[in-house]
Amino acid sequence: MESQRKNKPQFHPNPDIRLMDQVREVFRSQHYAYRTEQTYCQWIVRYLHYFGGKTHPNLLGAKDVERYLSHLATEGKVSASTQRQALNALVFLYHEVLGQPLDGEIAPVRSKRQQRPPTVLTQAEVQRLLAVMMGRNALMAKLLYGGGLRLLECLRLRIQDVDFGQGLIFVRGGKGGKDRTTILSKSLGDELQRQVEAVKALHHKDLEEGFGEVYIPEALARKYPNAAREIGWQWVFPAKERSLDPRSGWERRHHVLESGLQKAVKRAVVQADIDKKATCHTLRHSFATHMLENGVNIRVLQELLGHADVKTTEIYTHVMSRDIRQLQSPLDMLPC
Repeated sequence: MESQRKNKPQFHPNPDIRLMDQVREVFRSQHYAYRTEQTYCQWIVRYLHYFGGKTHPNLLGAKDVERYLSHLATEGKVSASTQRQALNALVFLYHEVLGQPLDGEIAPVRSKRQQRPPTVLTQAEVQRLLAVMMGRNALMAKLLYGGGLRLLECLRLRIQDVDFGQGLIFVRGGKGGKDRTTILSKSLGDELQRQVEAVKALHHKDLEEGFGEVYIPEALARKYPNAAREIGWQWVFPAKERSLDPRSGWERRHHVLESGLQKAVKRAVVQADIDKKATCHTLRHSFATHMLENGVNIRVLQELLGHADVKTTEIYTHVMSRDIRQLQSPLDMLPC
C-alpha cells in the first residue's frame, strides 16, 4: 500500500480551504483508513498548538519538527512508538499536503525503547476468564485467544472471512495493511455459525427497511456497486443500531465498537480473580505463548500472527513455560 502511494502523482488539495480540511482531503484521496486520518490529524493539530496555533506550517521546517519531537520525548515522556507515529504524521503533512518534503535528517532526542515481556495468562486463567464472560463478548474473546487475532481484526471480520469447512479465518488488511490466514477453533464452529445466522436475519431486516449497506473499500465499491449489500460483506459482529458514516454521511450498520469488548474483558479479569493487568491483547499474547508451549514451529506461529520479522515472535520464547526435567544432558548422550 505504501509503495503504491509513493508511485502515485501527488494530489494537490484546494488551497482556498482551511489547512486541516486540506489534510483530510488528501487523506481521502489516498484512501487512508479513517482511524489513521483521525490519529494523524490529532498529531498535526498538537504540533501547530505547540507553536502557538497561529504559525502556518509553511513557515516551520525540519528543525521545528525536530524540536517538537524532542519535546515529546523529554517533556511528554511518550514511548518510542508514539514519537514515531507523531513523526509519520508530520512527514505526511509536509510531503503530501504542503508539497514541501522535510529537508535534511531529523534527529530529535529519542524516546527510550523499553522492550518488556508481554503479559501472558496461563491456560487455567484463560479458562476462568472466558467462563465468566457472556454472549457475544465471550465469543469475540474466544476468537482473540483461539486464533491470535488483534482486537480490531476480530471486530472487522466479515462473513466471507470465516471458512467453516476448512476451519480457517482470513484476516484482511491487518496491521500494516497485510492479509493473513489463521486457525478457527473447532469448538467455536457451532457458536459462530449461530452468530452468522443472526447477522443474516438482521441484514434481511435492514434490506426490507431500505438499508443493508456496509462500508467496503472504495475501489471495490466502484467495481462492484452491489457488493456492499451482499451478505458476504456484512460484519460478523454488527452494531445494534445503524449510524451515519462520518465521511459519506450515509446511514449504515457499522461493526461493534472496541470499547464494549475492552470493558467486558476488564470486568472478567476482576471477576475471575486474576491478579494481572490483562487486556484484549493479552489473549493474543497468550495464544502465541501457548502455541509455542505445544510445540508449534516459531516460523508457523509468525505467519499465524502476521509478524513481518520473526524477532517479534521470539519475544514469546521468554515467557513460555519450560519443563526441563525431560531434557537429556549431552553427557548422557556420549557412548559408554
